[in-house]
Amino acid sequence: QVQFVESGGGLVQPGGSLRLSCAASGYGAKYYAIGWFRQAPGKEREAVSCISGSEPVYADWVKGRFTVSRDASGYTVYLHINNLKPEDTAVYYCATEAWVSCAGFGSDWSRGIDSWGQGTRVTVSS
Repeated sequence: QVQFVESGGGLVQPGGSLRLSCAASGYGAKYYAIGWFRQAPGKEREAVSCISGSEPVYADWVKGRFTVSRDASGYTVYLHINNLKPEDTAVYYCATEAWVSCAGFGSDWSRGIDSWGQGTRVTVSS
């Protein structure tokens, strides 16, 4: 089973940037498509981005402020967020269910995930 440890969150002023990290472990982790999700206070978890071996996929609401990448080992995935806004305040998670691609990635994919990491909390406030 693939496990994840998210890190890199914190308190940031509006307009700032963060790079979130997602360290994956477990058999096959480096081969799977990995998704980033976030859950804001009082809201449902929503999809942010997904990365596999090809072009990353972003949720429709992402307007160019988010960039997902993966290191050469395949075990670490990053989510770089620019121009942070208060509405980005959320706990950010990465996950996979042994996905082989990101085609069709969306928030409904979160419903099939059995186990979540602890996430990393991002708070955007002045």
